Amino acid sequence: MPPFVRHVFVCENQRPPGHPKGCCADKGSVALRQALKKAAGDAGLSGQVRINSSGCLDACEYGASVVVYPETVWYGHVTEADIPEIVRSHLVEGQPVERLRIAFPPKAPETPNAKAKDRE
Repeated sequence: MPPFVRHVFVCENQRPPGHPKGCCADKGSVALRQALKKAAGDAGLSGQVRINSSGCLDACEYGASVVVYPETVWYGHVTEADIPEIVRSHLVEGQPVERLRIAFPPKAPETPNAKAKDRE
């Protein structure tokens, strides 16, 4: 049995000012993670759900971005106002919040060097 029922990653990647993709840290993700941890604890999820900061999730154009495992549900444009709904609906009841889900467009294959350079 895994130690957690769900694992939540909040992107806190920081890019230089003016980067065309922007970054989740500039969109409030650090405060978002802290508030999400508090809300999950207040909901009695300590020991069941782990909330972690993450480096680049490669979804900065959707930032602040959050991913929940094991369901592999990706959320975008998340704000602190969305936290109660995410905690209640997804983390407690197991129902993803559809209005926040990212619908990724298909991507062209990238070379490893191009992908690493883009994250800088």
